Amino acid sequence: MDKLDLKKEYSALYKVKANDIAIVDVPTLPYLMCDGHGDPNSSPIFRDAVEALYSIAYTIKFDVKKAGGQDFAVMPLEGQWWADDMRAFATGNREKWKWTMMILQPAFVTNAMVEEARKKVTEKKDVKMAAKVVFGEQHEGKCAQLLHIGPYSEETENIQKLHRFIADNGYKLHGKHREIYLSDMRRTAPEKLKTIIRQPMVR
Repeated sequence: MDKLDLKKEYSALYKVKANDIAIVDVPTLPYLMCDGHGDPNSSPIFRDAVEALYSIAYTIKFDVKKAGGQDFAVMPLEGQWWADDMRAFATGNREKWKWTMMILQPAFVTNAMVEEARKKVTEKKDVKMAAKVVFGEQHEGKCAQLLHIGPYSEETENIQKLHRFIADNGYKLHGKHREIYLSDMRRTAPEKLKTIIRQPMVR
């Protein structure tokens, strides 16, 4: 049985050409999710949330494979970002940022599988925020997205470019700013980081 790769199954959502803005329709999809707030560069909560998400995601993958089920590739980390006062978001006041980090799951993953994985990572690895991870669905609908290559700190120009495209095509911003981290931030030089920037929109 071939390994399931959701990046290929949802290629329109995860394969974006450089210098190209695409309009996509994002269906209802299941995610492991963890909420938090504060500067991702300095917040221990952010680090612990990412650790919890990956620990549970990989435990689910190994449990499924061990049971003879469909093997699958763990998807990249994604994040929604916002602030109660969006001026804090626009001006880069990261201490006031709020976020939901998440990892897309295959359709066959169930609540029972997530709870079993949570139990294992809590007992064996003492993952601090495992209890905060939730499993649920999200629906973004129509979105515009582009590929940013470079440091996260230099995304502003591309975010503005995306927002102008949305306005120029008769849409309005709707919902939360999303980023999909295609590169491993721990092993990739900042100038080579690849990040999909996605913005939901409505007429």
